[in-house]
Amino acid sequence: MRPRRRPVAFDPRPHERELSAILHEVARAPRLDPRTLDRIVKRHPRAGAGLFSKSEIIAGFRAFGAPGSSLSEAEFLERLRMRPVRTLSGVTPVTVLTRPFPCPGRCIFCPNDVRMPKSYLADEPGAQRAEDNRFDPYLQTWNRLAAYRGIGHPVEKVELIVLGGTWTFYPEPYQVWFAKRCLDAMNDFGRGIDRRAAAGAMPARYRALSPLDGRQENVSYNRAVSGFLAQQLGGDPLHPSERAEWEELEAAQRCNETASCRCVGLVVETRPDSVTEDEVLRIRRLGATKVQLGIQSLSDAVLTRNRRGHDVAATRRAVRLLRAAGFKIHAHWMPNLLGSGVAQDAEDFSRLFDDPDFRPDELKLYPCSLIESAELMREYQSGAWQPYDEADLAELVAECMERTPPWCRLTRVIRDFSSDDIVAGNRTTNLREVATRRLQARGGRCRDVRSREVRGEAVDPARLVLEPLGYETSVGEECFLQLVTPDGPEARLAAFLRLSLPREAPFLSELQGCALLRELHVYGASLPLGQRAGGAAQHAGLGRRLVDEAARRARKAGYRALAVISAIGTRPYYRALGFRDGGLYQQLDLRRPLPTEIDEAPASGLEERFAQDSSC
Repeated sequence: MRPRRRPVAFDPRPHERELSAILHEVARAPRLDPRTLDRIVKRHPRAGAGLFSKSEIIAGFRAFGAPGSSLSEAEFLERLRMRPVRTLSGVTPVTVLTRPFPCPGRCIFCPNDVRMPKSYLADEPGAQRAEDNRFDPYLQTWNRLAAYRGIGHPVEKVELIVLGGTWTFYPEPYQVWFAKRCLDAMNDFGRGIDRRAAAGAMPARYRALSPLDGRQENVSYNRAVSGFLAQQLGGDPLHPSERAEWEELEAAQRCNETASCRCVGLVVETRPDSVTEDEVLRIRRLGATKVQLGIQSLSDAVLTRNRRGHDVAATRRAVRLLRAAGFKIHAHWMPNLLGSGVAQDAEDFSRLFDDPDFRPDELKLYPCSLIESAELMREYQSGAWQPYDEADLAELVAECMERTPPWCRLTRVIRDFSSDDIVAGNRTTNLREVATRRLQARGGRCRDVRSREVRGEAVDPARLVLEPLGYETSVGEECFLQLVTPDGPEARLAAFLRLSLPREAPFLSELQGCALLRELHVYGASLPLGQRAGGAAQHAGLGRRLVDEAARRARKAGYRALAVISAIGTRPYYRALGFRDGGLYQQLDLRRPLPTEIDEAPASGLEERFAQDSSC
C-alpha cells in the first residue's frame, strides 16, 4: 500500500495582496453566507493557480490579519467555519484506527476487507485517513488536529475515538503504545512541535493483499491477515516500534493533563465476550472513559445464526462490569440480521431500554448492509437473507428513534459505507432525515440527547432548569441530571451529568462506598481553554452546578465519596472542584463540607486556571 502524498504546507506570504483583499471583504461583509464568500474568493483568484480554499484564507488571516478590521481570530473563524456541527457537541472528535489484526469473531455479516481492521472498509472516510497515515497513531492524530485547525475549529479539548476490530484482542504492548502515541501527538501539536518524520516505522503494505470474496468457502480474514503479518514481521505480531511500557504512557498522560491540546475523553471498542474484570482495569489504566460495545442483537437465536460467538448473557455481564466501573456505554445494535424480521427487531430494540441489564448511554443503530467480502453473501444467494424493504426499514428506524429515551444519545442510524460497496441493503444516506419526517408526519418526536442539544444556540444560564431523570440499571439507580431551557416540550439540553448510585459492593476496591460520576457534558460549540463566548453554554459554570447537585444527592443517599471516571485532560478541572487523585479515579470526600458550602472556589471561571500549557 502506498500512502497518498502528504500535501505541501501552504505559505500565504507570496499571496499577500490577493489574500489581504479577500480578508478585507470577509471582515466587512454585513452577512457572510456561502454564496457571498464564493463571490469574494472568485474576485481575487490565486495568480495562475485557481481559487483559495478556506484553510488558505485562514492561514492568510493568521499571517496578516484582516486589513482595516479589529476582528479577533475567534470572530473571524466563526464567519468561515466549515462543518461547525463537528464541534457543536462541546468537544472536537478525533477518530483514529488501529491497523489490521486478527479478530476473535466469525460474524457472517462483517466485511472482510483485509486492507483494514476487521469490519471496516477502505472507502470509509476515517479508514481512508488511517490508510493515508499508515495506521500510525501519531500521524493520524497530529494530521487530524492540523486539519481541524486549518478549517477554523478549536482543538484544545479532544475526544479521542479509537476504532478498529476488537481493541481488547490486540496485544497489551500495542494498546499501551497506541494510546501513548496519540497523546504524544496531542502534546506535540499543542506546543507547535512536529515529529511526523520520525513516525510510521511499521510497513503498511496491506494493499498487497488480495480481496476476499464472501461467496467462496473457507473465506478467512484472520488467516489472510495473520499470514501477511507473519511474512512482514518474521513471526512476531508486532513491529519493534509498536511497543511501549506503562511508565511511558503514564508520563505522556501527566504531560497531557495541562497541555494546550488535551484528551477530555478516550473511547475504545470491543465485543461483550472480551469484557472481563482484568480488561476493564486495563482499559481504565489506559485512560479510557467510554466503551463502544458490539451488542448487535438481544436474541440468542439471531446471534447464533450470525455466528457472533457469544450469547446475550455475555452482553449482560459486559454491561454490568463496565457500568460498575463507571464507563459510558456506547452500544452498537443491528436490525435486519440473518434470522430476524422487522417485528422481531422492534421487540429487540424495546428490550434494549426496557431491561435494566442493558440501557446504554449512547447507541449506534446499524441496519445490516451486505458487503461482497462478507460471508453473508452465501445466505443472500441462497435466499435465506434479504434486505428489508426501504419503507419498512424507514418505519422501523422511526419507531426506534421515538422509543429512544431522553437520557440516551442516538449517534448514528447507518454505517458510513459507500453505495458502491453495498451489494444489497440500505443505500439511503439521509435515512435519519427520512425517518424523522415519517415520525413527524404522525405526530411523533425524537426525545434523545442528540435531538435536544443546544448546539450553537445562545442560552441564559440563570434561566436553565434542573430536570432529573431516574431509572434502574443492573448495578443500582441511575440519575440523569440535566439542565434544560424553560421551553416545555421544546426544551433544549444545555448540560447533563450521569450519576450512578450502586447497590452492591464493586469489584474495584477503590470504589468501595462511592457513588459514581460517569459523565459530565456541557453543550455548545467547543471553545478554546480559557475563552468565553456570550450566551455560550460552555464555561458558564454549568458543570460545577451539576457536580454540586450530584454530590448532594450522593451524600444524602449515604455514600462516603463521589468518584469520577475523569479523562486525562479533565483531571485539573476536578481537582479544582475538591476531588483528590486516587489510583484510577478521582474522589470527592462527602464526609466533609463541599467546596461551595465553604465558598472555596467560584462557580465558574475554572477553565481559566488551566489555560497555560505545561513545560513537559
